[in-house]
Amino acid sequence: MNLIYVLDILGTFAFAISGALVASNKKFDLFGVLIIAFVTAVGGGMLRDVLINAHPINWIGDLNYIWTIFSAVIFTFLFKSKIAPLSKTMFLFDTVGLGVFTLLGLQKGLSFNLHPFVSLIMGMISAVFGGVLRDVLTNQVPLIFHKEIYASACLAGGITYLVLNYFGLSETINFVISASVIVLIRVIAIKFQLQLPKIKDDLFSKN
Repeated sequence: MNLIYVLDILGTFAFAISGALVASNKKFDLFGVLIIAFVTAVGGGMLRDVLINAHPINWIGDLNYIWTIFSAVIFTFLFKSKIAPLSKTMFLFDTVGLGVFTLLGLQKGLSFNLHPFVSLIMGMISAVFGGVLRDVLTNQVPLIFHKEIYASACLAGGITYLVLNYFGLSETINFVISASVIVLIRVIAIKFQLQLPKIKDDLFSKN
């Protein structure tokens, strides 16, 4: 079991908990919480695999993802009141998962001989669309559309990976550096409350 796989499982666990917490706060029953946790954790990777016609679908080919999601839901039900003080730890796991999911999706796109730009988009989809599906199913505006630097951090890390890959850097070192770029951007964005600019007025708007 290599480090990247361990980080992938930890990211899946963190994503599943975030989905379970949202569903629990919406007063969903146990089945509803499980579905939202599942969608949050593996929805992005599943959508990616459907788009590129990759089989078996991510969680079907490795049942450890399912057991991880079940564990996350049980953990949330047992320790929900204790998770809030661990928000910084969960944020770290979530951010590491974001980086790992982005690069694994990007690598999978490249392995299917997709254009690097398309592979970059597949990496972003892998990382963020579980959260998008979670927010849509719980009747919220998806986080990536109105708050925080999230998807753009994935794109920055993915571009870093492609550039370093072009120059022939070792895959492991490349993975670590590119994932670190995503984590660093997320941490800085949260610490300093950075956001992308919003379109408010154009050149012809009246003051």
